[in-house]
Amino acid sequence: MCHQVFGENENIFGYTDLHIKLYYSAASLQTYLGIDYTDKIEPSKSEGMKADDVEGALKKVLAPGYVTNLDHFVSVLKKDESFTPHGQLLHAFTVTPYNGSDKRTFEIYYCETSTPGFLDYHQRLQTFLLWYVDAASFIDVDDDMWTFFTVFEKYQSSEGCTRYASAAYATVYRYYAYPRHSRPRISQVLTLPPFRKLGLCAELLKAIYSHFVIIPEVVDMAVEDPSDDFQRIRDYVDAKNCETLPAFQPSKLYQGFSIEMANQARNKFKINKKQARRVYEILRLKNTNTSDKTAYLNYRLDVKNRLNAPFQKKKLEMKKLQKVLKPEEYAATISATGPSETHGRLASQYHALEQEYRRVIHRMEQY
Repeated sequence: MCHQVFGENENIFGYTDLHIKLYYSAASLQTYLGIDYTDKIEPSKSEGMKADDVEGALKKVLAPGYVTNLDHFVSVLKKDESFTPHGQLLHAFTVTPYNGSDKRTFEIYYCETSTPGFLDYHQRLQTFLLWYVDAASFIDVDDDMWTFFTVFEKYQSSEGCTRYASAAYATVYRYYAYPRHSRPRISQVLTLPPFRKLGLCAELLKAIYSHFVIIPEVVDMAVEDPSDDFQRIRDYVDAKNCETLPAFQPSKLYQGFSIEMANQARNKFKINKKQARRVYEILRLKNTNTSDKTAYLNYRLDVKNRLNAPFQKKKLEMKKLQKVLKPEEYAATISATGPSETHGRLASQYHALEQEYRRVIHRMEQY
């Protein structure tokens, strides 16, 4: 993915057999840029047409200090031998890969914009967003409300020395909440490809929660435009947390979503009301015997009533419009939002939602 650098079609004009090599050292992310090609268009032979400036385009997004000489890059790799993560160590954990290979150790660190040396590292780290996250953008690190959580693999080199490898990171912005509170919002989350399918994102999210839940001024947590994958991880972590709370026990779940649930989720885990409702639906499905037709029907109706609320609101708005629109205008408007269309949309929404919930429940039952 490079359309944010080379345009929507990801085309580079003017070269034959163009190869762009971008290498990062594992720990400090020292960067090498190599550009190779067998031929390049000459303006004098092509009516003044020029080849695209590949390095110029990349220079706008790469951190200063990248090298273009491979031997030089090999020499700067030695910096990784003495690299240690910036910031405060929050959490360490081990992971056993799915293939049954040896356990791997990871550490999660907390940084702010004032953390010595971190912003230089972050300037290199953030470039991965452009290669792996669609429509990603760099944040304004001059704003000290940004906080950062980084994940490193800690391992032993062949010489027996402790080494680190950058694995994942997240950015969180501390929004102001009246009168003297804050609402942290998770903005960017990225796990680098070699470290996916190891459960790192769930551990990272747990570490973020653990950091903020003990701060009295924090009202609740939010996530900015979560992807489906991240929402699924968030649901998993939140549901695992909330199923330990008294308000989310099976006997309470069957009574419907309550203020008690919202309050306990917020007070204990800083989960906002909207997410607490979603967690309730997941846990109720987990505890519902779907072979019991009545119990399953009651569950589906409860969720569909929530999904239908926006349509009911729109229905009231349509009644108001009926008073001001001409009959033919109202008929044209109502035809697109009639009962059959609403019913079909509601059924489709519910089916997709239950499938997502079942994926979360499956993971909860495994881990």
